[in-house]
Amino acid sequence: MRPRVVPRRRTGGTGAPSIGRYCGVEARDVRLASAGTALPGEAVDNALLTKSLGMSPVFQEWIDTFVGTRSRYLAIDLGTGDVSCSVADLGVQAAGRALDAAGIDAGAVDLVVMATSMPDRLLPTTAEEIADRLGVGPVPVHQLQSGCTGAVQALDLAHQALLAGDARTALVIGGDVCAKHVDLRLDYSRLPPAEMVNAVLFGDGAGAVVLGDGADFPDAPVLRRVLLELTGLHRPPAQIVEWFGPADSDPATPAVWEDFKAVQESVPVIAAEILAELLRDLRWTPADIDYLLPPQLSGRMTEDIVRRLGVPAAVEVSCVADTGNTANALPFTQLQMVLPELVSGDRVVAISVESSKWIRAGFVLEKP
Repeated sequence: MRPRVVPRRRTGGTGAPSIGRYCGVEARDVRLASAGTALPGEAVDNALLTKSLGMSPVFQEWIDTFVGTRSRYLAIDLGTGDVSCSVADLGVQAAGRALDAAGIDAGAVDLVVMATSMPDRLLPTTAEEIADRLGVGPVPVHQLQSGCTGAVQALDLAHQALLAGDARTALVIGGDVCAKHVDLRLDYSRLPPAEMVNAVLFGDGAGAVVLGDGADFPDAPVLRRVLLELTGLHRPPAQIVEWFGPADSDPATPAVWEDFKAVQESVPVIAAEILAELLRDLRWTPADIDYLLPPQLSGRMTEDIVRRLGVPAAVEVSCVADTGNTANALPFTQLQMVLPELVSGDRVVAISVESSKWIRAGFVLEKP
């Protein structure tokens, strides 16, 4: 997949402050060396999805026009209900591709951080499973549970470890598989919108990046800034994903629920706040951005967010219309798309918003 391109221009900019300004440590060059991704099976287009869920053609038209997502990849066969792969399966593939792209093997990794909203099991963690299958270790392995900003949370934790000198090379993974929440016995035509919308928004996948020292990856872009803030104090969540066990499943409680109207209203506003804060911290202007990695909620909503952000000179890097919303895999998919395009001096701004409890997140790269 290639980034969607709009006209851009380069300016001299005003330069970025030292990384140490944010961390209270001597400035280090933390580089984002590579990215890798994995998607399950073949693309499921809207026609196949509509047919599989027993919906009318009107439903397909609604997906096409209102949601704007053309296809997604699913780890469950919509015809049989068979699950083809797990989060760990996809994570191993994505991580292996990131390591290969960085030109290193698993033995060079001394920190693993993973983010997922839907781990395969409660224990052992999916991060541990992936590290074990890759042959990474003995090293610290962390798993974070979060939604659309989880990948940035994992990136932040690894970034801080490298800045502090606690690690030299980190493998950061994000992935989700929604199969456990897909019930083909449901009559989707009778579901309320807060439940039905999730059936068309989300897809499955995994992504990974390698972070390292500037001495090891001198040509890789510098990770200049990671922003991560909980902003939803005393505010109701706009998305809830339940975790049911055999003893406590409640048929009256939906497994996945979303207030899509609240998401539509709030995410563009929060995205603009994130962009403004990142630019202010780095003393950049919108014209200094060469590539924009916007939130990937749905094809149509991403278009609306990009218009609101007002950076027409930047190249937009979007994939959600073709992959569906793969949650923790998405920022790494965008990075895999943009990394080969970067030339000296290019600047990349990524923005992520999580509506489960309203988290603001983003990061900035600069090619030396």
